[in-house]
Amino acid sequence: MSAARKAVAATGRVPLDGGALLLVEPTHAVPLVSLVLAFRSGSAVDPPGKDGLARIAMRMLRRGCEGMTAEQIDFRIDVLGGEMAVDTSASTVAIHAQVISRNLDAFVELLAKIVASPTFPEDELARLKRETVAEIIESRDNDRAVAQKAFQRVLFQGHPYGRNAGGTTGSVEGLTRDDVAAFYRRYVVRGNVVVGLAGDVTPERATQVASKLVAAVAPGAATADEVPEPVMTPGRHLVVVDKPDRTQTQILVGTLGTSPRDPDHVPLVVANAVFGGTFTSRLMREVRSKRGWSYGASARTVIDRRRQAWIMWTFPAAEDAPPCLKLTVELMEAWVKGGVTPREIAFIQRYLVRSHAFDIDTAPKRLHQALDVELLGLPADYYAGWTDHVKAVTVASANEAVKTRISVDNLLAVVVGTASQILEPLKGAVANLVDTQVVAFDAE
Repeated sequence: MSAARKAVAATGRVPLDGGALLLVEPTHAVPLVSLVLAFRSGSAVDPPGKDGLARIAMRMLRRGCEGMTAEQIDFRIDVLGGEMAVDTSASTVAIHAQVISRNLDAFVELLAKIVASPTFPEDELARLKRETVAEIIESRDNDRAVAQKAFQRVLFQGHPYGRNAGGTTGSVEGLTRDDVAAFYRRYVVRGNVVVGLAGDVTPERATQVASKLVAAVAPGAATADEVPEPVMTPGRHLVVVDKPDRTQTQILVGTLGTSPRDPDHVPLVVANAVFGGTFTSRLMREVRSKRGWSYGASARTVIDRRRQAWIMWTFPAAEDAPPCLKLTVELMEAWVKGGVTPREIAFIQRYLVRSHAFDIDTAPKRLHQALDVELLGLPADYYAGWTDHVKAVTVASANEAVKTRISVDNLLAVVVGTASQILEPLKGAVANLVDTQVVAFDAE
């Protein structure tokens, strides 16, 4: 086993009280400790009409606890040389923190108090809701973010993955203190907890501080994961997100992709890297190098507990959007039909194996891989055996994975631009369209 693989495999797993789990990745190179307090429930469990609740509820933990106001909590974090933020995805919500190692015990004591006794002040909730609504409105200035939200909303229509973790202006404004408290009581329980520690900490000390955190969380079993597998609406669909006065567009084209538990998952990832995963990929060569339509062109596979999306991305000028969309769909069709070559596979395998070292070169990176395995239910050796899995891919397995998982008949194209300029030419860029929609850029 290589030194890199040993490093990943060495991530410690320590069962804690009540069904909680500790993952620890020690290193003493720098006197810092990264800490993650994660829960096995994310925005997918937000009740209908209450999108954004998971994120708001977890952010409210820092807005006041017994004996401390939000200002006092922030001041204490600063005094200890720490930082703290909340990250929310469909499947998990987590508090991410970093602190000087000599202050770890004091920092954990503060975090335990925050988690054990939140007060959810009404005035702080109102303030946080205003801030969140402002963030949502501000994000509309980012055309790529607008495209991503529209793509997610349409591809996963009616499914929890179609919701935005940050919520909508209407859903956020409608959240109440009772909603926040109910989320806290149901999901902030020991069986839902995974604690991660990386950096200047021994396994023994990590177990002690993690146990303090877990003791601060109410007893309770892990919440059952009832999110169904997504199903895409059949056919080819075009959505134009109308935004005034755009000289440049954002184009996302995709379909349902892969699950990490698929036997052909890694072959698909390898084949996708050939198609659109590097600076020398087919997409980049055809779109940027040969035609100069878009500075970047890429394709990626998204992973989660359930099947997620496969997405191509380009951002051409408005006048180049129709031919660029037509070309990317044709390239996708050619990839699915003709597959990849032995030479392409050999090159990309060397690239993926060598670049993997940059994915595991720090303790926090290795910790986050271990957290993904645990929180997303990935195969135990998903990362630890990554290079071996990549090396085992054959041309035949890669091509079969593409044919099996990537549908050219069921796809979604989302284009952000000025509809009056690009709508009609875009309709002719994709053959056999089932429907075309025009939606406002601020639609939620």
